[in-house]
Amino acid sequence: MPPDTQTVAEAHAVLDASMRAAPARARRIMIVAGEASGDLHGSDLAREIMARDPRCDLFGIAGEQMRAAGVRALVKTEDIHGLGLSELASTITRTVRAFGALRRIIRREKPDLVILIDYAEFNLILSGVAKRAGVPVLYYITPQVWAWRRGRVGKLVERADRLAVVLPFEAQIFAPAGDRVSFVGHPLLDRVKPAQDRAATLKRHGIAPGSRLLAILPGSRRAEVRYLLRPMVEAARVLARDHGLVPALALAPTLSRAELAAAGVDLEGMHIIEGDTYSIIAASELGLVTSGTATLETALLACPMVIAYKVSPLTYILGRVLITGVDFIGMPNILAGRQIVPELIQGQVTARNLVRAAEPLLSETIHAETQAALRALRERLGAPGAAARVADMALEMTS
Repeated sequence: MPPDTQTVAEAHAVLDASMRAAPARARRIMIVAGEASGDLHGSDLAREIMARDPRCDLFGIAGEQMRAAGVRALVKTEDIHGLGLSELASTITRTVRAFGALRRIIRREKPDLVILIDYAEFNLILSGVAKRAGVPVLYYITPQVWAWRRGRVGKLVERADRLAVVLPFEAQIFAPAGDRVSFVGHPLLDRVKPAQDRAATLKRHGIAPGSRLLAILPGSRRAEVRYLLRPMVEAARVLARDHGLVPALALAPTLSRAELAAAGVDLEGMHIIEGDTYSIIAASELGLVTSGTATLETALLACPMVIAYKVSPLTYILGRVLITGVDFIGMPNILAGRQIVPELIQGQVTARNLVRAAEPLLSETIHAETQAALRALRERLGAPGAAARVADMALEMTS
């Protein structure tokens, strides 16, 4: 039996045994998060659920943070997640097996609730399995149907018993669901804050007092680093030389220094920061940021940025065909409805272009205007406490 097959089979046995041993009337909730950002928000949700009902049995697809919050992983998020078509090929077999495992549990064990966190195609299909099995579905952080394949709106409305959306305009998109859709606010509002002030951040990382920082965020996945690290580092050297900035590369928790080194990029002169990303961003004059959750995090910290996006050619070609519902790739610009920070896509992502896009943001006037526009976005994202509100919703659905 192949190793990954054996892992799923063993997980089945452990899960089945624990379900049989669970106390009577204990809530059994399946949570499925197939990406790093889903794992982050799923962990906050799991903690809120367990704080309200410590006997609750949480299980499903979980990353490191969800596992730490008490979710038993039938499948680990990091074992099935890929970026784009070419990268997905390496995980497709495990992903199919993971789907089969969850479908079997839903059909046979009928958990009290299935909570789906983003992970578009996988979770959309799984919602159909749950619906046919008579298991209630709570969709938290719905797929970005406003960007591509809007035809999925009807399927989501039909299959989900409740929809907890985190962007203000999504409530209108899912209006056909009536009172089953709720705008709960964005969960990043509870998380994105520096650990200490600017002076303490510089001291903590051995950077000279008064230094002007340039934050580099090359992504949370190996594929992103492969495509974006070199042009970002080369641009950072130019900006450091010409504008007196100190480059600080914030290493995502999903990556190691060894994986960073494997990209084959000379990192001399770069401060590599681990475990303090928000403080580094908050202390920086400017950021070079990979498109994704990091752009919204950087916006919430009011740090002007240049957004970069680059994937394999095949993935990009398919994306151009499918993504038709938005004019921008970066969430700050999408939320604002206009370009408030520059975006560079695919072939545009070169060191020269990154420098050209970044330099205007260093002028006093444009820097201040950009910061004001980014601060205004926070007000549009609702109030803190999204995970708590969704936890209340989940327990109400299982009472």
